[in-house]
Amino acid sequence: MATYLEFEYKIKKIEDDIITAKTKDDFHAVDILEKKLEKEVEKTFKNLNDYQKLQLARHPDRPYALDYISSILTNAYEIHGDRHFVDDGAIVCFLGFIENQRVLVIGEQKGRGTKEKLKRNFGMPNPEGYRKALRAAQMAEKFQIPILMLVDTPGAYPGLGAEERNQSEAIARNLFEFANLTTPTISVVIGEGGSGGALAISIADKLAMMRYSVYAVISPEGCSAILWNDPSKVETAANALKITAENLKQLNLIDDVINEPLIGAHRRKEEAANALKEYFLTSLDELKALSKEERVQKKYQKIMNLGSYSE
Repeated sequence: MATYLEFEYKIKKIEDDIITAKTKDDFHAVDILEKKLEKEVEKTFKNLNDYQKLQLARHPDRPYALDYISSILTNAYEIHGDRHFVDDGAIVCFLGFIENQRVLVIGEQKGRGTKEKLKRNFGMPNPEGYRKALRAAQMAEKFQIPILMLVDTPGAYPGLGAEERNQSEAIARNLFEFANLTTPTISVVIGEGGSGGALAISIADKLAMMRYSVYAVISPEGCSAILWNDPSKVETAANALKITAENLKQLNLIDDVINEPLIGAHRRKEEAANALKEYFLTSLDELKALSKEERVQKKYQKIMNLGSYSE
């Protein structure tokens, strides 16, 4: 059963009417209703506020990293463990091919259903997850295999064990090491990009966001709790934080916005996967046209420009 958000209920009603018309073989009504649905989708999704886009980024039916991996990656082989502690289920690493291009995919995985969510720790990686990502990336660097990173986490896990195993060092180490990689790297925020948990696999030659993804230093819930101590201010916080793909593109904090289907990746998963694949292959061609030295210098300059502004 598909899950509908509050602002999607009119769309649900029309889709239910289409199903009813099809069962009655009333194809004239189906044609009318499909045109009505198209207009309603355009009206609804072209006027979303930032909070509604946050809801879409967290939508339970939205494709997760493993959904994209299973859709675009062939001959996939999973890499497990950080060789220090355990295999963190919140981060997955796969070697494989996207079309004819060999690639390493690193993704943050949230999981569906109680058992899977617990296995994936609700998409919140521990230090060993980031160390696994780094180990896989260093292997890709050795053989000059391009890397695709899929960001989707509410944040790094803040538990006592994670702190004991040096969560902040693991994230900082990834920032340092990923910044120095010479193999082409592309990072895409596919859902929720939360704080340092997202940043740890976001340092890349190109950073993009899906149309309805978000990327922020803190969640709107955390922001409203700290600034106002008022849960009802979440929507205000979401608008103030500038967390959407369009906002971050305007601020030059990301390189590109990937146009997932207007109705959302959760309704058109195959189209969203194709958009991601095409973006990766096109961006990779651009990066391959540069030398290793040019890629590293361009990445360094991009990092140094973060936070710059003019009055």
